[in-house]
Amino acid sequence: MRIIIVGMLALWLSGCAGVVATSEDLEGAPATLTPRGAAYQDLISLPPPAGRIFVSVYDFRDQTGQYRPAPASTFSTAVTQGASAMLTGALADSGWFIPLERVGLQNLLTERRIIRAEFERFGQPDTLPSLRAASVMLEGGIIAYESNVRTGGAGVEYFGIGASGEYQVDQVTVNLRAVEISTGEVLANVTTTKTIYSKELRAGVYRFIDFSRLLEAEAGLTTNEPVQMAVMAAIESSVIHLIAQGVENRLWNLPNDTDFNQTILADYLNAPIPQL
Repeated sequence: MRIIIVGMLALWLSGCAGVVATSEDLEGAPATLTPRGAAYQDLISLPPPAGRIFVSVYDFRDQTGQYRPAPASTFSTAVTQGASAMLTGALADSGWFIPLERVGLQNLLTERRIIRAEFERFGQPDTLPSLRAASVMLEGGIIAYESNVRTGGAGVEYFGIGASGEYQVDQVTVNLRAVEISTGEVLANVTTTKTIYSKELRAGVYRFIDFSRLLEAEAGLTTNEPVQMAVMAAIESSVIHLIAQGVENRLWNLPNDTDFNQTILADYLNAPIPQL
């Protein structure tokens, strides 16, 4: 019986060694494009607009005030600080908007002054066109990050041999609103929420093989959904919902030969709102 137990444990530990080896191989993996989820696939599959809209994004800030758990709680935030770049990318990828540079506006103005100085130095006329004005300004930010919205797990142990699993659900919430620049009127307002799923699987053994020999082994695997990927998905979803609301309220239009009810926009607009 002892031989059988030792043999089974040897096979189990060899499997654990394979997991560790696989993890070590990832250290040398080359850089790749950022993986994208279902919301991005919907974003790039939207029907084309009747005309693209010039928009400006000055800032899309982290408004949660949340920091990561100890030990780095006072130095590292819970969510990404690069949401403005994510929103600008989502607007461009949608095909509905032409985002204008505003986050780095001071750098842009500096470069334009340098160009004008070169024109003046060589006695050339100033042919630099003026900056284009936006029709709509997009505001908002990451407004909430909640940890441990739902947790749970299960496990079993028999004579020192057991396995267990746990999971945790967090969620991040994003707000996006379109503002008419000429009047300051809020044209559309969207709030989207994305869950962040983490899970842990563990297995181990702790028992005496004979009177003076103790066998102890443990293995585990933890999977955490990246927070920045959840933020990106929430932003992409908010852009789609904003476009759908704008079409419904005739803020912007589809081409005349496009049936709104046959597009992805209708699916987003008619999607039921989850209840608490």
